[in-house]
Amino acid sequence: MTSIYQQALGAGFQRLHPMIQKRFGFGSADGVASIGRGVMDRVWLGRLFTRPFLYLGSWRNIFFPEQGENVPFTIENYAYRDSFGRETVTWVRTFDFGDHERRFDATMIHSRQRGKIVDFMGTHQHLAVDIDLAVAPNGGLQLSGRDQRFYEGPLAFRFPMFFSGIADVCEWYSDAEQRYRIEVVVHNRTWGRLFGYSGWFEAEFRATQPGEVPPGLKPVREERRE
Repeated sequence: MTSIYQQALGAGFQRLHPMIQKRFGFGSADGVASIGRGVMDRVWLGRLFTRPFLYLGSWRNIFFPEQGENVPFTIENYAYRDSFGRETVTWVRTFDFGDHERRFDATMIHSRQRGKIVDFMGTHQHLAVDIDLAVAPNGGLQLSGRDQRFYEGPLAFRFPMFFSGIADVCEWYSDAEQRYRIEVVVHNRTWGRLFGYSGWFEAEFRATQPGEVPPGLKPVREERRE
C-alpha cells in the first residue's frame, strides 16, 4: 500500500534517504509499526509570556510547559484506517521528565480534498493543520505546518495564528551515528519562538496485525472535517 507520505510527495519520495523511506513508507495494510526510542538533547521553551499557550495545549496533549536536557523520548507511529475510512498514522511522542511524563499527540491523514497531509493535533482532533512536505538536502523529511482550523461540535473556523504556533520539523537519518535525528521549532509571528526540541532516536520496525493500534494511542474523538 502507498503510504500517505508517498501520496503527498509523489516521485520526490524516492529522493529521501532509504531509512527515512522505511520510516514513512508503510500503510495500514502492511502490518508494520515504527517505535522510536532515544533522547532529546534539549527541550526548550520561549519567553515567559508564551507559557500560557503551552499550558493550554497540555490539556489535550498538544504542547507542554516543561524544558530540560537529555530527556528520554519515545515516538510511536502506527498506521490504521479511522472510523471514516481514512488512512491514518499516529504520532504519539512521550517525554520523560523524571517525576512525570508529557505527551504530544497527533494523527495524520492525506486529504484528497486539500491535496496534502492534514495533521489533527491533540487527543480530540480539535485542531487540523495543513502540512507541507519537502525533501531536505540531507535526504530527510521536512514538515511545515501552516493553515489551521478549529472544529468542535457545530463550530468550525480558521484558527487565528495570533493565538497559535507554526511548526517546522525536520527528521533525517545520520549514517555516521546510525540513528535518526529530529529537530522541531514551533514559533509565532507575533510572539516569537514558543517551543521546540532536538535529539535522536533509534527505530524498531515492529510486525503488527494490519491496522492494529495499541490502546491509548488513537484519539479520543475523530473529526470528519478536514
